[in-house]
Amino acid sequence: MPVTIPVQRPVSVTWLGYGGLIPFLALATACLAWPALRSTWWVPALIGYGAVILSFVGALHWGFAMTLPELTLRQRHASFAWSVVPSLLAWPALLVPPVAGAALLIIGFAAHLVQDFRLQRNAPLAPWYLRLRVQLTSVACTCLALGAWASMR
Repeated sequence: MPVTIPVQRPVSVTWLGYGGLIPFLALATACLAWPALRSTWWVPALIGYGAVILSFVGALHWGFAMTLPELTLRQRHASFAWSVVPSLLAWPALLVPPVAGAALLIIGFAAHLVQDFRLQRNAPLAPWYLRLRVQLTSVACTCLALGAWASMR
């Protein structure tokens, strides 16, 4: 059965995508506003949430590999392989000092966005997908950078 690509971004995607930024924004704000809890609560929570979300976005490419008929076998295998890389970056981000953890997550989010653009060249993605990914990635990375900066203060 062919996959139908919605031309308009579904309302649920809008709510879930932008709603997923709330913890990033709240935790980055908390890192700046309540320094007494920064190193014990806010920064670890921000890094932890970033790791979970990075693992989640990696799984998108697993789904694309399973459903996009336009992909060659080689491209399909590459998408399956890529889909686990974000988790492999997210996990050590939880184990290293906060600045290094935030840097790993930012690198992971940026690399995943590059992979999204590469995938778009090989198969049709929803017209709204890349724009949304750029917006979500930008906010997530900015919040992680603020958390890293705050952890150095």
